[in-house]
Amino acid sequence: MLGSALGFSALALNGIIAQEKSASPDGKPHFIPKAKKVIWLFMRGGVSHMESFDPKPELNKYAGKSIGDTPYESVLDPAKIRKLRIPIKGDANGVTRTKIFPLQTGYRKYGESGIEISDWFPNIGSCADQISFIRSMWTSDNNHGAQVQFHSGRHFLDPRVPTIGAWINYGLGSLSDNLPQFINIGPRYFDKKDAHYLGPAYEAVNLQIDPDNPLEFATPTNGMSSKDQLENLKLTNTLNRLAAQQYPLDPVIEARMKSYELAYRMQSAVPDALNLAEESAETQSLYGLDQPETKAFGQQLLAARRLSERGVRFIQIMHGDGAAGAWDSHSGLKNGHAKLAKQVDLPTAGLLKDLKRRGLLDETIVVFATEFGRTPGTQGADGRDHHAFGFSVWMAGAGLKGGVVNGATDELGYHAVEDAHYVTDIHATVNYLMGINPRKLEVPGHKRLDRDYGHVIKEILT
Repeated sequence: MLGSALGFSALALNGIIAQEKSASPDGKPHFIPKAKKVIWLFMRGGVSHMESFDPKPELNKYAGKSIGDTPYESVLDPAKIRKLRIPIKGDANGVTRTKIFPLQTGYRKYGESGIEISDWFPNIGSCADQISFIRSMWTSDNNHGAQVQFHSGRHFLDPRVPTIGAWINYGLGSLSDNLPQFINIGPRYFDKKDAHYLGPAYEAVNLQIDPDNPLEFATPTNGMSSKDQLENLKLTNTLNRLAAQQYPLDPVIEARMKSYELAYRMQSAVPDALNLAEESAETQSLYGLDQPETKAFGQQLLAARRLSERGVRFIQIMHGDGAAGAWDSHSGLKNGHAKLAKQVDLPTAGLLKDLKRRGLLDETIVVFATEFGRTPGTQGADGRDHHAFGFSVWMAGAGLKGGVVNGATDELGYHAVEDAHYVTDIHATVNYLMGINPRKLEVPGHKRLDRDYGHVIKEILT
């Protein structure tokens, strides 16, 4: 009918049918929102919190010593260890590492707030006064299924449930008639779906940053021109309307017509949004498109800004290829983290600066997250293991304070000891800013746990 766009039409059809059949939610926020959109940056593999946004100079002071031979031996007290659910029995990862590994980079204070940030993130540091840093995250998975847990709130061993992006897609109406509501960019591994029991209408649409081929089924095949497509669309709608006269009580026919029209519009809207050449040389440089190390991630973030300003509600960008994720530094942490930080630091700061100067940061939430941290103790000669007991994320934008730190880990970065936050506290905060009460989004037959809802981090709100 519409060439290879038919597959894309099926996606649009699912969404329209779901909207027309669903009595709840109605697509409206539950209370006045402070934000309209989310750009969710996720570093796959586990970023070392000590060498990013929670520097710990005591690691240098006691480098090479056993934790038990320092004033901080109490961090190993079993009473302080949060209970983990071990997904792989006998796994060598996630075990106690007691030989203290020194910081692999320096750090300094940034902005009027004087927040300490490592030397690997100087550009993000330059935006410190716009950012809320949360230094007291924890999770209960000691392996990379924690990527699933960070997004859904549920352990990898539990049945799969919807992610934060899917819930926002489900709860709020679309801001654009021409673009998807929820987009994923970048590699995924442990769970490539988001909606689960919400249904395919609320899945993320996977995009590639390629204006010529941004997503499957969105480009017509067999040499079909736009004019030919439009003629086919008109013919299809005519036939569907004849069918609608014969079956007036069938809501799927009308939804199908709308889906074909939406798919047709998306075929031009998506490539247009990804046409980064329209941006000025100065803007492209702001995101690092003129540097080989930062070009790939910079393109993704510039595309995210263009998609967001055109009405895409939730954009999640996954950084770090491979099954575990590139940030998984069991060895060679210094070289590995330095390289990866260089890839994301400038583009991320560029995104914040670009959103702010365009007035878009006042309606957008930017989240910079990872599944867990790294151990204060060394693994092998020059690496750090997985660490679920304390790590850092940050948020910036609409409704959020800038230049603040919430929570803390102990002097070695071992435990979240002040205002500890389970991962769904980030979800709760995003939901609140988007005007969503997640307890009003329950789906019959799918009971949610109290932990799924999390607690709003009120201390970082304006």
